Amino acid sequence: MKKHKALALFDFDGTITTEDCYTKFIFFATPKARLYIGYFLVLPIIALYKLGILPANKTRPILSKVAFWRRTENEVVEKARQYVEYVLPPLIRQEVLNKIKWHQTMDHDVYVVSASINPYLSIWCRQIGINLLCSELECIDGEYTGNYILGDCSGVNKVKLLEMQTNLSEYEHIYAYGDTEEDMAMLSIADTRFYQGNKIT
Repeated sequence: MKKHKALALFDFDGTITTEDCYTKFIFFATPKARLYIGYFLVLPIIALYKLGILPANKTRPILSKVAFWRRTENEVVEKARQYVEYVLPPLIRQEVLNKIKWHQTMDHDVYVVSASINPYLSIWCRQIGINLLCSELECIDGEYTGNYILGDCSGVNKVKLLEMQTNLSEYEHIYAYGDTEEDMAMLSIADTRFYQGNKIT
């Protein structure tokens, strides 16, 4: 069977950006009153995360639940649009954006594969013209439930979601770019791997 063009997979937070944009978006998009109340609700969760007892893939869904439960899609998407326009630009690594553009000029299929959430990532990826797989917030009748549809898109779940979306065996070559332990499963399926900007074997 003839294989297709190459596939390029990019983590977002810390790989395309210089810092954790998920947490930054939570604070940006959540009303102050909910932030204050939510802080006391999730303080034990944050403490367990800081102590290394609760992993990030268990912490993020809880924070998202508190931040977005019963929020309207229109409200959150408007905040996401503002976030992409005003907050994200200085956080994007130009050298990685150039690498994305190089893959596009080579006619490769390019995906962001991120544990962060879709309200703002979908806007950014659409602007750049690339595909997206991420932790997707459930929305029913125009209102967020705070739940994830297919779980936290990190670790092995990154590969599972990729396998649901694409036929990996059809690609002649796979590139992957990541920066944390949560990206290792995705890096493991690639032919060419970059970890924290460095090519690894």
